[in-house]
Amino acid sequence: MTRRLVVVGAGITGLAAAFEWRRRRPDDEIVVLEAGNRVGGKLGRVELAGHWYDTGPEAVLARVPEAVQLVERLGLADRLVRPATTQASVVLPDGRHRLPAGTVLGVPASADGLDGILTPAGVARVAAEADLPPLALDGDRTVDVAVGTLLRERLGDEVVDRLVEPLLGGVYAGRADELSLSATMPALTAHLPAARSVLGAAAAARDAGARSRFDADAPVFVTVDEGIGSLPAALVAASRADVRLGTPAHGLTRTATGFALSIGPAAAPETLTADAVLVTTPAPKAARLLSEVAPGAVEPLEGIPYASMAVVAMAFPAQDVDAGSGLLVPPVTGRLVKGVTVSSAKWPHLAPSPAAPHLLVRSSVGRFRDESQLQRTDGDLAAAVVADVADLLGLSRPEPVATRVVRWGGGLPQYLVGHQARIDAVRTAVSAVPGLAIAGAAFRGVGVPACIRDAYHALDALS
Repeated sequence: MTRRLVVVGAGITGLAAAFEWRRRRPDDEIVVLEAGNRVGGKLGRVELAGHWYDTGPEAVLARVPEAVQLVERLGLADRLVRPATTQASVVLPDGRHRLPAGTVLGVPASADGLDGILTPAGVARVAAEADLPPLALDGDRTVDVAVGTLLRERLGDEVVDRLVEPLLGGVYAGRADELSLSATMPALTAHLPAARSVLGAAAAARDAGARSRFDADAPVFVTVDEGIGSLPAALVAASRADVRLGTPAHGLTRTATGFALSIGPAAAPETLTADAVLVTTPAPKAARLLSEVAPGAVEPLEGIPYASMAVVAMAFPAQDVDAGSGLLVPPVTGRLVKGVTVSSAKWPHLAPSPAAPHLLVRSSVGRFRDESQLQRTDGDLAAAVVADVADLLGLSRPEPVATRVVRWGGGLPQYLVGHQARIDAVRTAVSAVPGLAIAGAAFRGVGVPACIRDAYHALDALS
């Protein structure tokens, strides 16, 4: 029997869901509603000095299969690119230091390799965890404390401020002292009850990750040569969905045979019927849409705040830069930028060439509860970021030939302490409504593979 699936939201979650639904049910009607004027959500790319250049996610985890499999199913396997280098450094007040290998989002498995990044007292503090009382954790209880709360107590402030904070700031634009340990570091959390120490849990999580890789030489990250931002258009074409831009969904109600959505301009709404509905919008919009059909989801969805950020893409004249794949910049430095990706060194297809002799760099600004710098105009923000990046990289030719500023207002959900309980409450409320599902970056991971996986799980509930 032919059914109509309506997907609300045309980000990577919604588009991956439309494509997968088409694979599972080739004859169904699929309608994707998008309030904005473009598809892709936070996946975006710009033309920069002759290259397609990502201003959203610039890579996907290759260890997690969903994103790479999706690229392959789209017939784009030959466009996958592995990095030329992944060696990054952290910038501290006394200079640059290479990131130690084998950490779990900056959490070390031992004190080895921390000299320089931490002071001698900081290294000793990490080594001293072996002398602390074992963590008393119930193996059946999910650990849910702030990342910073546990790590400062067990490993000291320097690990949090110099290693964990810049990594979490890059992934979530959040703060270690507010983000949930169980939600942002599930692999580490899973090993804490048995290991009964942070160092032991980090070592177990690291080793488990290594064992999960089928090919020891396989890269951790990959990208697409025309940008991760090229995937939304490919998904639209392959899904053959009816994608309606500039078409917000205002209301959702139950009918005798399914659902009715109020869509389009608020002053002159239309009604669209559906047999099944998948909501993939950010949490605040999802809360408003679900208020009548799943009221139990509203409060927990409203409890998920978002951080805003901006990405500045820069093209400089080609020049030698000794920074590996890039730099992490923790807040303790007082710098404007959170990090610098040296794309020309990281990705072979973006390396300088006679046709495009440029050093391509991107940097991000903005963190949860600290977004005042985003009030600058695009021109002022770009100039400030260029100055910071030129100083950090020691550029001999610091005048850019091109810059692009892309703002992601309310772009990154914050997995604060209690996040898992909020998500469980949302899932319970939504699953009680047959034909309704919800998915997206606000739930079980902000990365592209996690969003795709969440889309598939939601479709399983609708099938």
